[in-house]
Order: sequence, then structure tokens, then C-alpha cells
Amino acid sequence: MATAELNGAAITDMASFHAACKAALGFPDTYGATMDAWVDCLSYLRDDDGMSKFRLKPNEVLEIVIKDADALKAAAPDILEEVTYCVAGINERYEDYGEKPALKLTLK
Repeated sequence: MATAELNGAAITDMASFHAACKAALGFPDTYGATMDAWVDCLSYLRDDDGMSKFRLKPNEVLEIVIKDADALKAAAPDILEEVTYCVAGINERYEDYGEKPALKLTLK
């Protein structure tokens, strides 16, 4: 399983969240640093679209691990809630296309 790790203790606002995601997930320089852009970059992980450093095989899953998730929850609970919501939405999009979900969110 492919894995990307985020340090929840270093994420205090949306700017730091998007910077961490760009680095960990390999988003392109054109990444817009919005949740819409985040969703777009993770919606085609099994295609060769160049929006992430990850290219998943059929049925492979990308695990997004947020270490020190309690620190993120304390500093910016809205970000954690938004990420959880977006991961579910992205996985639903994959299912709509007849594919298995591509993301797993793990809080540590």
C-alpha cells in the first residue's frame, strides 16, 4: 500500500496543511492550495495525470497517515473534519466510476 505521511503537529492552518500535502503527496507547482484543488489532485490516482507523485495500480490504496492527529484536532479541528469529508467524497467518486476506493485516512 502506498503511504503519505503528514505531521499533524505542524499543521495549524490551511496554508500549512496545503504546504504539507503538496510536499507529501507530490502535488504539482500549479497546485491551487484549496480543498477543491486537493480533491482534484487525488481524484485520478489510478490515471497518469501527473497531479500527484502516486500512481496507483487497480485496487491499490493510498494511505494518508496523519501523525500527531490529536495536535491537529486541537489546533484546527475544521481542517481534520474537512479532510475526512473530502476523503469520503473522493472514495465515493471512485465507486461511481466502478472502482474500489483509493484512499484510506489513518489518524495516529
